[in-house]
Amino acid sequence: MQAPPPRARAVRAAGPPPAVTRAAYGTLPGGAPVTRWTLDSGTGVRAEVLDYGGILHRLDVPDAAGRPDTVVLGLDTLDDYLADTAYLGALIGRYANRIAHGRFALDGHPHQVPVNDRGHALHGGTEGFDRRRWRATPQLSPDAAALRLDLRSPHGDMGFPGTLDVTAVYTLDRHGTLRLELTARARRATPVSLTHHAYFNLAGPAGGPVLGHLLAVDADAYLPVDTTAIPLGPAAATAGTPFDFRRPRPIGERIGADHPQLLAAGGYDHCYVLAPPPAGDPLRRAARLHDPRSGRRLELWTTEPGLQVYTGNALDGSLRGPDGTRYLRHGAICLEAQQFPDAPNRPDYPDPVVRPGTERRSTTEFRFPHLRAAAPGPGAGSR
Repeated sequence: MQAPPPRARAVRAAGPPPAVTRAAYGTLPGGAPVTRWTLDSGTGVRAEVLDYGGILHRLDVPDAAGRPDTVVLGLDTLDDYLADTAYLGALIGRYANRIAHGRFALDGHPHQVPVNDRGHALHGGTEGFDRRRWRATPQLSPDAAALRLDLRSPHGDMGFPGTLDVTAVYTLDRHGTLRLELTARARRATPVSLTHHAYFNLAGPAGGPVLGHLLAVDADAYLPVDTTAIPLGPAAATAGTPFDFRRPRPIGERIGADHPQLLAAGGYDHCYVLAPPPAGDPLRRAARLHDPRSGRRLELWTTEPGLQVYTGNALDGSLRGPDGTRYLRHGAICLEAQQFPDAPNRPDYPDPVVRPGTERRSTTEFRFPHLRAAAPGPGAGSR
Protein backbone atom coordinates (compact mmCIF):
# COMPACT_ATOMS: atom_id res chain seq x y z
CA MET A 1 0.00 0.00 0.00
CA GLN A 2 1.36 3.40 -0.98
CA ALA A 3 2.15 5.84 1.81
CA PRO A 4 0.07 9.03 1.47
CA PRO A 5 1.95 11.94 -0.12
CA PRO A 6 2.70 15.08 1.87
CA ARG A 7 -0.27 17.35 2.35
CA ALA A 8 -0.72 19.39 -0.80
CA ARG A 9 0.15 23.04 -0.76
CA ALA A 10 -2.78 24.73 -2.45
CA VAL A 11 -2.51 27.13 -5.35
CA ARG A 12 -3.39 30.44 -3.77
CA ALA A 13 -6.34 32.46 -4.98
CA ALA A 14 -4.39 35.64 -4.31
CA GLY A 15 -1.22 36.63 -6.15
CA PRO A 16 -0.11 38.47 -9.26
CA PRO A 17 -2.57 38.58 -12.13
CA PRO A 18 -2.13 36.13 -15.02
CA ALA A 19 0.38 37.27 -17.62
CA VAL A 20 1.62 36.44 -21.11
CA THR A 21 5.18 37.31 -22.09
CA ARG A 22 7.29 36.58 -25.15
CA ALA A 23 10.95 36.00 -26.00
CA ALA A 24 12.84 35.23 -29.20
CA TYR A 25 13.65 31.54 -29.52
CA GLY A 26 15.50 31.27 -32.82
CA THR A 27 15.06 31.44 -36.57
CA LEU A 28 13.78 28.83 -38.99
CA PRO A 29 15.92 27.91 -42.03
CA GLY A 30 13.78 30.15 -44.25
CA GLY A 31 14.38 33.13 -41.96
CA ALA A 32 11.08 33.20 -40.06
CA PRO A 33 11.48 33.99 -36.35
CA VAL A 34 10.21 31.63 -33.66
CA THR A 35 8.86 33.01 -30.39
CA ARG A 36 8.60 31.38 -26.98
CA TRP A 37 5.42 32.48 -25.23
CA THR A 38 5.12 32.15 -21.45
CA LEU A 39 1.69 31.80 -19.84
CA ASP A 40 1.85 32.56 -16.12
CA SER A 41 -1.15 31.72 -13.95
CA GLY A 42 0.07 34.07 -11.21
CA THR A 43 -0.41 31.21 -8.74
CA GLY A 44 2.64 29.03 -9.33
CA VAL A 45 1.95 27.22 -12.62
CA ARG A 46 3.66 28.38 -15.82
CA ALA A 47 3.55 27.09 -19.40
CA GLU A 48 5.97 27.89 -22.21
CA VAL A 49 4.67 27.42 -25.76
CA LEU A 50 6.52 27.82 -29.06
CA ASP A 51 4.77 29.13 -32.15
CA TYR A 52 6.77 26.51 -34.07
CA GLY A 53 4.79 23.27 -33.90
CA GLY A 54 2.61 24.70 -31.14
CA ILE A 55 5.09 22.95 -28.87
CA LEU A 56 4.53 22.89 -25.11
CA HIS A 57 8.16 23.53 -24.21
CA ARG A 58 7.72 23.59 -20.41
CA LEU A 59 4.93 23.16 -17.91
CA ASP A 60 6.11 24.14 -14.43
CA VAL A 61 3.92 22.70 -11.66
CA PRO A 62 4.67 22.74 -7.91
CA ASP A 63 4.88 19.38 -6.19
CA ALA A 64 2.96 18.57 -3.00
CA ALA A 65 5.56 20.48 -0.97
CA GLY A 66 5.41 23.53 -3.25
CA ARG A 67 8.64 22.86 -5.18
CA PRO A 68 8.21 23.69 -8.90
CA ASP A 69 9.61 21.69 -11.79
CA THR A 70 8.56 21.10 -15.37
CA VAL A 71 6.44 17.99 -15.78
CA VAL A 72 6.90 17.63 -19.56
CA LEU A 73 9.96 16.71 -21.58
CA GLY A 74 11.42 19.53 -23.66
CA LEU A 75 14.52 20.22 -25.73
CA ASP A 76 17.13 22.95 -25.43
CA THR A 77 17.21 24.78 -28.75
CA LEU A 78 15.12 25.31 -31.86
CA ASP A 79 17.63 23.25 -33.82
CA ASP A 80 16.96 20.37 -31.43
CA TYR A 81 13.25 20.60 -32.15
CA LEU A 82 13.86 20.80 -35.89
CA ALA A 83 15.74 17.50 -35.70
CA ASP A 84 13.28 15.85 -33.30
CA THR A 85 11.30 12.85 -34.60
CA ALA A 86 9.61 12.03 -31.27
CA TYR A 87 7.07 14.91 -31.48
CA LEU A 88 7.98 16.24 -28.03
CA GLY A 89 5.19 18.54 -26.84
CA ALA A 90 3.84 19.22 -30.34
CA LEU A 91 0.40 19.83 -31.80
CA ILE A 92 -0.38 16.96 -34.17
CA GLY A 93 -2.38 17.00 -37.42
CA ARG A 94 -3.89 16.79 -39.96
CA TYR A 95 -4.40 13.22 -38.73
CA ALA A 96 -2.99 11.98 -35.43
CA ASN A 97 -1.71 8.43 -35.06
CA ARG A 98 -1.56 6.17 -38.12
CA ILE A 99 -3.31 5.75 -41.45
CA ALA A 100 -2.53 2.32 -42.91
CA HIS A 101 -0.13 2.62 -45.86
CA GLY A 102 -1.00 6.33 -45.95
CA ARG A 103 -4.00 5.52 -48.15
CA PHE A 104 -7.69 6.21 -47.76
CA ALA A 105 -10.70 6.82 -50.00
CA LEU A 106 -13.23 9.57 -49.36
CA ASP A 107 -16.44 10.03 -51.34
CA GLY A 108 -15.07 7.69 -53.99
CA HIS A 109 -11.73 9.48 -54.43
CA PRO A 110 -8.40 7.90 -53.37
CA HIS A 111 -5.82 9.88 -51.41
CA GLN A 112 -2.20 9.18 -50.50
CA VAL A 113 -0.36 10.62 -47.49
CA PRO A 114 3.45 10.28 -47.40
CA VAL A 115 4.46 7.32 -45.26
CA ASN A 116 6.92 7.85 -42.41
CA ASP A 117 6.49 4.93 -40.00
CA ARG A 118 6.90 1.28 -41.05
CA GLY A 119 5.11 1.92 -44.33
CA HIS A 120 2.28 3.95 -42.77
CA ALA A 121 1.47 7.65 -42.38
CA LEU A 122 2.05 8.78 -38.78
CA HIS A 123 0.82 12.07 -37.30
CA GLY A 124 -0.05 13.66 -40.64
CA GLY A 125 2.86 12.46 -42.78
CA THR A 126 6.40 13.67 -43.22
CA GLU A 127 5.54 17.36 -42.68
CA GLY A 128 2.66 17.43 -40.25
CA PHE A 129 1.39 20.36 -38.20
CA ASP A 130 4.23 19.79 -35.71
CA ARG A 131 6.56 21.12 -38.44
CA ARG A 132 4.67 24.36 -39.08
CA ARG A 133 4.99 27.88 -37.78
CA TRP A 134 1.63 28.94 -36.34
CA ARG A 135 0.34 32.52 -36.11
CA ALA A 136 0.24 33.45 -32.43
CA THR A 137 -2.05 35.89 -30.62
CA PRO A 138 -1.84 36.38 -26.83
CA GLN A 139 -5.07 36.68 -24.85
CA LEU A 140 -5.61 37.76 -21.25
CA SER A 141 -8.47 37.80 -18.77
CA PRO A 142 -8.54 38.48 -15.01
CA ASP A 143 -8.53 34.71 -14.37
CA ALA A 144 -6.41 33.23 -17.16
CA ALA A 145 -3.54 33.67 -19.57
CA ALA A 146 -4.01 32.27 -23.07
CA LEU A 147 -2.31 31.92 -26.43
CA ARG A 148 -4.25 31.46 -29.66
CA LEU A 149 -2.46 29.70 -32.51
CA ASP A 150 -3.82 29.67 -36.08
CA LEU A 151 -2.76 27.58 -39.06
CA ARG A 152 -4.07 27.14 -42.61
CA SER A 153 -3.42 23.79 -44.24
CA PRO A 154 -3.98 24.13 -48.01
CA HIS A 155 -5.74 21.68 -50.31
CA GLY A 156 -3.40 18.80 -51.10
CA ASP A 157 -1.24 19.39 -48.01
CA MET A 158 0.42 16.02 -47.33
CA GLY A 159 -2.12 14.52 -49.77
CA PHE A 160 -5.18 15.50 -47.73
CA PRO A 161 -8.13 17.02 -49.62
CA GLY A 162 -9.45 20.50 -48.97
CA THR A 163 -8.19 23.62 -47.27
CA LEU A 164 -8.38 23.28 -43.48
CA ASP A 165 -8.26 26.17 -41.01
CA VAL A 166 -7.12 25.13 -37.54
CA THR A 167 -7.16 27.09 -34.30
CA ALA A 168 -5.50 25.94 -31.08
CA VAL A 169 -5.97 27.88 -27.84
CA TYR A 170 -3.83 27.13 -24.80
CA THR A 171 -5.42 28.60 -21.64
CA LEU A 172 -3.81 28.49 -18.19
CA ASP A 173 -6.14 29.53 -15.40
CA ARG A 174 -5.46 30.62 -11.82
CA HIS A 175 -6.21 27.14 -10.49
CA GLY A 176 -3.37 25.65 -12.54
CA THR A 177 -5.52 23.94 -15.18
CA LEU A 178 -4.08 23.96 -18.70
CA ARG A 179 -6.86 23.75 -21.27
CA LEU A 180 -6.32 23.09 -24.98
CA GLU A 181 -9.18 23.89 -27.34
CA LEU A 182 -8.83 22.75 -30.95
CA THR A 183 -11.09 23.83 -33.80
CA ALA A 184 -10.92 22.70 -37.45
CA ARG A 185 -13.00 24.10 -40.33
CA ALA A 186 -12.91 22.47 -43.75
CA ARG A 187 -13.72 23.76 -47.24
CA ARG A 188 -14.28 20.22 -48.52
CA ALA A 189 -14.60 16.87 -46.83
CA THR A 190 -11.39 15.73 -45.13
CA PRO A 191 -10.46 13.43 -42.24
CA VAL A 192 -9.23 15.28 -39.17
CA SER A 193 -7.73 14.10 -35.89
CA LEU A 194 -5.89 16.69 -33.85
CA THR A 195 -4.06 15.90 -30.64
CA HIS A 196 -1.31 17.01 -28.31
CA HIS A 197 1.90 15.02 -27.84
CA ALA A 198 3.21 16.07 -24.41
CA TYR A 199 5.54 13.60 -22.69
CA PHE A 200 4.71 13.68 -18.97
CA ASN A 201 6.99 12.82 -16.07
CA LEU A 202 5.44 14.11 -12.86
CA ALA A 203 8.75 13.64 -11.03
CA GLY A 204 10.43 16.05 -13.47
CA PRO A 205 12.47 15.23 -16.58
CA ALA A 206 15.40 14.06 -14.44
CA GLY A 207 13.12 11.89 -12.30
CA GLY A 208 13.92 8.64 -14.10
CA PRO A 209 11.44 6.16 -15.62
CA VAL A 210 7.73 6.66 -15.01
CA LEU A 211 7.21 2.97 -14.26
CA GLY A 212 6.41 3.84 -10.64
CA HIS A 213 3.73 6.36 -11.60
CA LEU A 214 0.19 5.18 -10.90
CA LEU A 215 -2.02 5.27 -13.99
CA ALA A 216 -5.80 4.98 -14.24
CA VAL A 217 -7.67 5.05 -17.57
CA ASP A 218 -11.45 5.42 -17.65
CA ALA A 219 -11.99 2.80 -20.34
CA ASP A 220 -12.83 -0.88 -20.37
CA ALA A 221 -11.74 -1.51 -23.98
CA TYR A 222 -8.78 -0.79 -26.23
CA LEU A 223 -7.75 -1.33 -29.86
CA PRO A 224 -5.30 -4.22 -30.35
CA VAL A 225 -2.79 -3.57 -33.15
CA ASP A 226 -0.62 -5.54 -35.55
CA THR A 227 3.18 -5.51 -35.44
CA THR A 228 3.23 -2.18 -37.30
CA ALA A 229 0.77 -0.49 -34.88
CA ILE A 230 -2.27 -0.57 -37.17
CA PRO A 231 -5.53 -1.57 -35.43
CA LEU A 232 -6.59 -5.15 -36.09
CA GLY A 233 -10.28 -4.33 -35.99
CA PRO A 234 -12.86 -4.29 -33.19
CA ALA A 235 -12.04 -3.15 -29.67
CA ALA A 236 -11.05 -5.74 -27.08
CA ALA A 237 -11.96 -5.80 -23.39
CA THR A 238 -9.19 -4.80 -21.00
CA ALA A 239 -10.48 -7.02 -18.19
CA GLY A 240 -8.05 -9.80 -17.32
CA THR A 241 -5.23 -8.28 -19.39
CA PRO A 242 -2.24 -6.00 -18.69
CA PHE A 243 -4.27 -3.23 -20.36
CA ASP A 244 -6.74 -2.97 -17.49
CA PHE A 245 -6.15 0.37 -15.76
CA ARG A 246 -9.69 0.91 -14.57
CA ARG A 247 -8.23 1.31 -11.11
CA PRO A 248 -4.81 2.94 -10.51
CA ARG A 249 -1.85 0.63 -11.10
CA PRO A 250 1.89 1.26 -11.43
CA ILE A 251 2.73 1.62 -15.11
CA GLY A 252 5.60 -0.82 -14.70
CA GLU A 253 3.58 -3.48 -12.88
CA ARG A 254 2.75 -5.42 -16.06
CA ILE A 255 4.57 -3.57 -18.84
CA GLY A 256 6.99 -6.49 -19.19
CA ALA A 257 4.30 -9.15 -19.25
CA ASP A 258 4.46 -11.92 -21.84
CA HIS A 259 1.60 -10.47 -23.86
CA PRO A 260 1.84 -10.20 -27.66
CA GLN A 261 0.52 -6.64 -27.71
CA LEU A 262 3.13 -5.45 -25.20
CA LEU A 263 5.96 -7.40 -26.80
CA ALA A 264 5.26 -5.98 -30.26
CA ALA A 265 5.21 -2.36 -29.04
CA GLY A 266 7.91 -2.62 -26.39
CA GLY A 267 5.40 -1.34 -23.87
CA TYR A 268 2.08 0.48 -24.11
CA ASP A 269 1.27 2.26 -27.38
CA HIS A 270 -2.45 1.67 -27.77
CA CYS A 271 -5.68 3.59 -28.18
CA TYR A 272 -8.21 3.22 -25.37
CA VAL A 273 -11.91 3.47 -26.20
CA LEU A 274 -13.30 6.04 -23.78
CA ALA A 275 -16.71 5.78 -22.22
CA PRO A 276 -19.38 8.00 -23.81
CA PRO A 277 -19.61 11.45 -22.22
CA PRO A 278 -22.36 12.19 -19.72
CA ALA A 279 -25.52 13.83 -20.99
CA GLY A 280 -25.19 17.58 -21.28
CA ASP A 281 -21.42 17.72 -20.82
CA PRO A 282 -19.12 16.31 -23.52
CA LEU A 283 -16.05 16.78 -21.31
CA ARG A 284 -15.30 13.74 -19.19
CA ARG A 285 -12.35 12.34 -17.30
CA ALA A 286 -10.18 9.99 -19.38
CA ALA A 287 -7.08 9.35 -17.24
CA ARG A 288 -5.36 9.97 -13.93
CA LEU A 289 -1.63 9.94 -13.26
CA HIS A 290 0.06 10.09 -9.85
CA ASP A 291 3.72 10.22 -8.86
CA PRO A 292 3.88 9.06 -5.22
CA ARG A 293 7.37 10.53 -4.75
CA SER A 294 6.52 14.13 -5.56
CA GLY A 295 2.82 13.96 -4.72
CA ARG A 296 1.94 15.47 -8.09
CA ARG A 297 -1.32 14.32 -9.64
CA LEU A 298 -2.59 14.87 -13.16
CA GLU A 299 -6.10 14.36 -14.49
CA LEU A 300 -6.86 14.47 -18.21
CA TRP A 301 -10.39 15.43 -19.23
CA THR A 302 -11.43 15.44 -22.88
CA THR A 303 -14.25 15.44 -25.43
CA GLU A 304 -12.40 13.02 -27.74
CA PRO A 305 -13.49 9.36 -28.19
CA GLY A 306 -10.02 7.82 -27.87
CA LEU A 307 -6.90 8.11 -25.72
CA GLN A 308 -3.56 6.86 -27.01
CA VAL A 309 -1.38 5.75 -24.11
CA TYR A 310 2.30 5.68 -25.09
CA THR A 311 5.03 4.89 -22.57
CA GLY A 312 8.00 6.41 -24.38
CA ASN A 313 9.11 3.03 -25.70
CA ALA A 314 11.34 4.55 -28.41
CA LEU A 315 13.18 7.01 -26.16
CA ASP A 316 16.81 5.87 -26.32
CA GLY A 317 18.91 8.60 -24.75
CA SER A 318 19.60 10.43 -28.01
CA LEU A 319 17.38 13.35 -26.94
CA ARG A 320 18.49 15.62 -24.11
CA GLY A 321 16.73 18.23 -22.05
CA PRO A 322 17.97 21.78 -21.51
CA ASP A 323 19.79 20.61 -18.37
CA GLY A 324 21.55 17.80 -20.23
CA THR A 325 19.27 15.02 -18.96
CA ARG A 326 19.11 12.14 -21.43
CA TYR A 327 15.59 10.93 -22.15
CA LEU A 328 15.65 7.17 -21.75
CA ARG A 329 13.14 4.42 -22.49
CA HIS A 330 9.95 4.76 -20.42
CA GLY A 331 11.18 8.14 -19.19
CA ALA A 332 7.75 9.67 -19.79
CA ILE A 333 4.18 8.85 -20.77
CA CYS A 334 2.02 10.44 -23.48
CA LEU A 335 -1.74 10.67 -23.03
CA GLU A 336 -3.03 11.69 -26.46
CA ALA A 337 -6.76 12.44 -26.73
CA GLN A 338 -7.78 11.84 -30.34
CA GLN A 339 -9.96 10.17 -32.95
CA PHE A 340 -9.32 6.47 -33.52
CA PRO A 341 -6.23 5.48 -35.54
CA ASP A 342 -6.86 4.48 -39.18
CA ALA A 343 -10.49 5.59 -38.84
CA PRO A 344 -10.56 6.92 -42.45
CA ASN A 345 -10.38 3.25 -43.48
CA ARG A 346 -12.67 1.86 -40.76
CA PRO A 347 -16.38 2.62 -41.22
CA ASP A 348 -17.07 0.89 -37.88
CA TYR A 349 -15.01 3.52 -36.00
CA PRO A 350 -16.28 7.00 -35.08
CA ASP A 351 -16.41 9.11 -38.24
CA PRO A 352 -13.35 11.42 -38.42
CA VAL A 353 -14.47 13.37 -41.50
CA VAL A 354 -15.11 17.11 -41.26
CA ARG A 355 -17.34 18.42 -44.04
CA PRO A 356 -17.96 21.94 -45.39
CA GLY A 357 -20.27 24.00 -43.24
CA THR A 358 -19.33 22.05 -40.11
CA GLU A 359 -16.42 22.21 -37.75
CA ARG A 360 -14.61 19.84 -35.42
CA ARG A 361 -14.21 21.14 -31.89
CA SER A 362 -12.38 19.34 -29.14
CA THR A 363 -11.29 20.27 -25.66
CA THR A 364 -8.69 18.64 -23.46
CA GLU A 365 -7.87 19.78 -19.93
CA PHE A 366 -4.81 18.92 -17.90
CA ARG A 367 -5.79 19.37 -14.26
CA PHE A 368 -3.54 19.07 -11.21
CA PRO A 369 -5.83 18.19 -8.29
CA HIS A 370 -3.01 18.13 -5.72
CA LEU A 371 -2.85 21.92 -6.16
CA ARG A 372 -6.56 22.32 -5.45
CA ALA A 373 -6.88 19.81 -2.63
CA ALA A 374 -6.55 22.40 0.11
CA ALA A 375 -7.58 25.48 -1.85
CA PRO A 376 -9.68 27.80 0.35
CA GLY A 377 -13.21 28.77 -0.33
CA PRO A 378 -15.84 27.50 -2.76
CA GLY A 379 -15.05 27.00 -6.43
CA ALA A 380 -11.39 26.21 -5.83
CA GLY A 381 -11.31 23.64 -8.60
CA SER A 382 -11.50 24.44 -12.29
CA ARG A 383 -14.80 22.59 -12.48
